[in-house]
Amino acid sequence: MATRVDDSGLRRKPGPIVNVLPEPSQGASGLPFPVHPLRELVTSELHARTFDPMRAPVRIAHLAYLCGERGSGRQQQYLGRLLAHFGVQLPPEVGLQFATDLGGLWLRWERHTEFVTYTLSRQGAFEQPFGSDLLSELPQVWLRNLPGQAVTAVQLALESTEMPERSLDELIALFGNHPVIGAQVAGGAGYVWSDLRIHADGFGHILLRDVSLSDGQAGRLIKRVLEINAYRAMALLGLPAARQASQLLSEAEQRLAGVAARMVDGKPGAAGIGGTEPAARLDLPPERELLTELTALAAEIEAVAAETATRFDASQAYYGVVRQRLEQLREERIQGLQTLSEFLDARLAPAVATCSATAQRQQNLADRAARLTALLRARVEVELEEQNRSLLDSMDRRAKLQLRLQETVEGLSVVAIGYYGVGLIGYLLKGFEASGWPLNATLGIGIAVPIVVGAAWLGLSRAKRRLRRDAD
Repeated sequence: MATRVDDSGLRRKPGPIVNVLPEPSQGASGLPFPVHPLRELVTSELHARTFDPMRAPVRIAHLAYLCGERGSGRQQQYLGRLLAHFGVQLPPEVGLQFATDLGGLWLRWERHTEFVTYTLSRQGAFEQPFGSDLLSELPQVWLRNLPGQAVTAVQLALESTEMPERSLDELIALFGNHPVIGAQVAGGAGYVWSDLRIHADGFGHILLRDVSLSDGQAGRLIKRVLEINAYRAMALLGLPAARQASQLLSEAEQRLAGVAARMVDGKPGAAGIGGTEPAARLDLPPERELLTELTALAAEIEAVAAETATRFDASQAYYGVVRQRLEQLREERIQGLQTLSEFLDARLAPAVATCSATAQRQQNLADRAARLTALLRARVEVELEEQNRSLLDSMDRRAKLQLRLQETVEGLSVVAIGYYGVGLIGYLLKGFEASGWPLNATLGIGIAVPIVVGAAWLGLSRAKRRLRRDAD
């Protein structure tokens, strides 16, 4: 039977705890003023990430499963299968978190943007803080088939004040002789130690000690420490992507520099950087070939950016959460040990900075490719304008030549029309002369020549003026 946790930290009432963002209730309509429909939802969001009050001694197993933004639905289905194994029913709607008692084993399930967490806790005395695996109490078939991939798996133990204190040598031996980091936290009310390594059992180990923690303080401290461990792992997922992207970007930068050099060296009269003459003059390949190569290169850069931009942004966001949780710990130095803040700042901050620098490098390289593409297009447009100008000059010369030819043809046309017109008149006059009319056909033909030619010229000139008026 499941139990509830009240504000006092005592588990009393049966039934599971479900955190669901409610729909706006009808009771709000009884207020004497209008209420925003999302009022209750945004208020409930403040309580979306609660904690379980804890009392030392207690042992905890924590899993963070990377499932993607669309994979939390399958995780919820597998949560239902786990609860069914213990005889607990999953509610129809599960929000961001769910908590219940699995027969002395307390389970808390939380859904995040791209991962979910399973936290198992058992209260009671123990001799070895990391000697027992709480996950062994779960169905092993269920664990093997759990969708997603585990990003972190941690065993955490909170020792009570009655348990014997450990010396520094004992702490180092407890963590496999690895360097231990730790601090006094919560204003001196507790201690935290870890080595932030993966041990032979496959888990990370974190040890807490209660000095004067209340149940609420202990619950908040455990949640913050587990969140620091989970979010620092999620933040570091961007580092391998940044390293791989850096190799691709280095190749892209070399290719981009080669294209730029070919554009400069192929331009007549170009000088090298600083006004020096270029070392070698290369033949400029066709602009279409350069533009095709540059476009393909820009597409590759954008593809790399599209694959890594979300991961880099997520690393920045997770890093911000880690820093916030570290501040909430209120660490005080233990003589001879690094604090969690010092350790993570020395290692996590450079990794996140690498992700940010790679993202900025991608943007700068994309901008450079865009500028080169614009320059090449401008160059092509200038050459096209020069070709168009040459074509227009050639067309103008052809038009002038055609005009001269047309004028010549017009003169020949006047002569031809005059010749045929005078010939017709000559046939007519000769006919009259042969029929006995008192005419001199030869004289008449001579008189008709200027008249016919002049009439033909006037007629053609008038027709040309009419055509020009119609064209205008």
